[in-house]
Amino acid sequence: MKSFFKRAIVGILTWEAKKVLRKYNPKIVGVTGSVGKTSTKDAIYTVLASNFHTRKSDKSFNSELGVPLTILGLPNAWSNPLLWLRNIIQGFFLILSKHSYPQWLVLEIGADAPGDIETLTTWLKPDVAVLTRFGDVPVHIEFFPTIDDLINEKGYLAHALKKDGVLVLNHDDEKVFAFGERVNHRKISYGFDSGAHVHADQEKVTYGPYDHTDLELPHGMAFMLNYEGKSQLLEVNGTIGKQHIYPILAAFAVGISQGIPAEKMHESLKKHTTPRGRMKLVAGLKDTLLIDDTYNSSPVAVHAALHALKSLKCAGRKIAVLADMMELGQYSVEEHKKVGTAVPDAAQMLVAVGFRSRTTAEAALDAGMSELNVLQFDTSTEAGKYVESIIKSGDIILVKGSQSMRMERVVEEIMAHPEKARDLLVRQDKQWKAKK
Repeated sequence: MKSFFKRAIVGILTWEAKKVLRKYNPKIVGVTGSVGKTSTKDAIYTVLASNFHTRKSDKSFNSELGVPLTILGLPNAWSNPLLWLRNIIQGFFLILSKHSYPQWLVLEIGADAPGDIETLTTWLKPDVAVLTRFGDVPVHIEFFPTIDDLINEKGYLAHALKKDGVLVLNHDDEKVFAFGERVNHRKISYGFDSGAHVHADQEKVTYGPYDHTDLELPHGMAFMLNYEGKSQLLEVNGTIGKQHIYPILAAFAVGISQGIPAEKMHESLKKHTTPRGRMKLVAGLKDTLLIDDTYNSSPVAVHAALHALKSLKCAGRKIAVLADMMELGQYSVEEHKKVGTAVPDAAQMLVAVGFRSRTTAEAALDAGMSELNVLQFDTSTEAGKYVESIIKSGDIILVKGSQSMRMERVVEEIMAHPEKARDLLVRQDKQWKAKK
C-alpha cells in the first residue's frame, strides 16, 4: 500500500511538473555525477542567482520525487497524506493561474537504480548538463550490473540536452571527459589540468588565529581561477579540500555558457557558502577543529578527505572518524580495505564506525597503525562519546560516513556550540531527528 501511494504521488507530481515546464518554459541546468553534485548545484545557483531569478533543488532533491518537487517549488511532505494532498493542490494552482516563476532551474539529478535518469530525461530536457565526477567505484554501484552501466545511466542527461544546449565536463575525470566524444553539443571543460577551458592552480589552505587562543588552524582555501589567459584569486572560507574547488570551476563554466561577465561571477563567488556536511570547518570542544564531511560517503570522497587532512598543518593530532560506505555491493570489502590502508598516512588515530568499517580498521593495523590508536564502534552515538573523551587542544578531527550511519551525531557531540547544530549540520529536520 505504501509503495502504491508513493507511485501515485510521484505520477501526479510528475504530470504537474511537465505542465509547469511547458507553461513557464524556464531554462534548466541539470547536474549529475557520483561525487560533488550538491556542491556543484549550489555553486551554479550562486552564479545564476546573481543575474537571474533562479531556483535550485532543496538539499539533495535529486530523485523521481525530488525533481518534480523542485520544479513545482514544493516541500517534502514525508509520510503525511494531508501535506501531500496540499502539495498536489498547490501544483494545480501553479498550472491553472499565472504566477511569478524562475527563469532558471538548477536541478540535481541522481540515479539510485537502472532507468532512473533515462526515465526522467524522457520529459526533462536541460539547456545545460553538468557532469561532475564518477571515480573508479561510484556510489550506488550496488544496484547496477557494472560501473559502465552506472556511468551510462548518468550519461542520459548529456544525451537529453536541447539542440542548442551546452555540456559542461570535468576535464580531470577521464570517464566524464569521454562524454565529450558522445554528443555534438557545445562543450566547456573545467578542472586543474591546464587543458581545461576553466582551470585552477596554486591552491592552498589558508590559516588564521583560532577563537580566543594562539592556535593557527585552517579556515578556508585560496586558488587562482584561470580562463582565456586571465587569472583571478578566489578564496573559499569555511571548508577545505581540493574537491570543493571543482564546483566553483563548474559554476564559472556554466556562467560562461550564458555570457555572464567574468568579473560579475568573481564577485558572486566571493560570497558563496558551501553546503553543510561537505568538508565544513566547525569549531570543536577543547579548542579542537572538526572537519564535518558527514553528508554521505564514497571511496573517491573518502580518499579526497584523507588527502586534505594529510595536507594540513596541525598543532595536535589528526583523528579520522570514518564510518561505513554503503551501496558498494561486491566492491565493499576491497574499498574499505583501501581506505584503511590510506589512513596511517593522513592521521595518527582512526575511529572506525560500523560493521563494514571493521575492514577499514584491520587494514589500518596491517598498514602499521598501533592497536592503541585504532578504535572500533558499532554506532555513531558510541563513537561520539568516546571521541569527546579523548580529544585535546589543537587536534583536527575528520568525521565522515554514509548517510545512514548518521555521523552528524558525532559532530554534534564534540562541536563547541551544539546549540548551533540546526544551522551548521546536516539532517537536523524533525523527521530526521526522530529516526533511530
